[in-house]
Amino acid sequence: MNPLVQPDPGLFIWTIVTFLTLLALLTKFAWKPLLAALQERQDRIRASLDDAKRATEEMERLRRESAEIIRQAHVEAAAIVTSIRADGERLREEMKGKARAEAAAIVAAAERQIQAEALRARHEVRREAVELSVAIASKLLRRNISVEDNRVMIDEMIGSLGRH
Repeated sequence: MNPLVQPDPGLFIWTIVTFLTLLALLTKFAWKPLLAALQERQDRIRASLDDAKRATEEMERLRRESAEIIRQAHVEAAAIVTSIRADGERLREEMKGKARAEAAAIVAAAERQIQAEALRARHEVRREAVELSVAIASKLLRRNISVEDNRVMIDEMIGSLGRH
């Protein structure tokens, strides 16, 4: 039979003694530092998870704040656009009013000028009519009229024309 397969009580005892000695040494020098390192690693992982959770909460808070700021910016932008439109409409109405006033002033000035020209034309026509009347009258009378007679006739003609 094979000597490796046969049980040997001395080898069995020495194997158990060696195993227990190695186990005691490993427990004292390796197991406790290994457990301490594992505990420290677990604490670091837990702290990292807590930091990640806090960071996630902070990011969510910042996202909400950003959304609120963006919403307020949209509201302010809409208010500015509304204000600009109102100002533009007001300016357009002011400009229309000024244009109407200027047009009315131009029309009024033109009417005054037309009235003045019409009055001047009437006076000119009257003057020419008087001169023509005097010329016709002097030809009809075929006589020399004195300056005083001429003035009296002109005044009478002007008076008769003014009544018509």
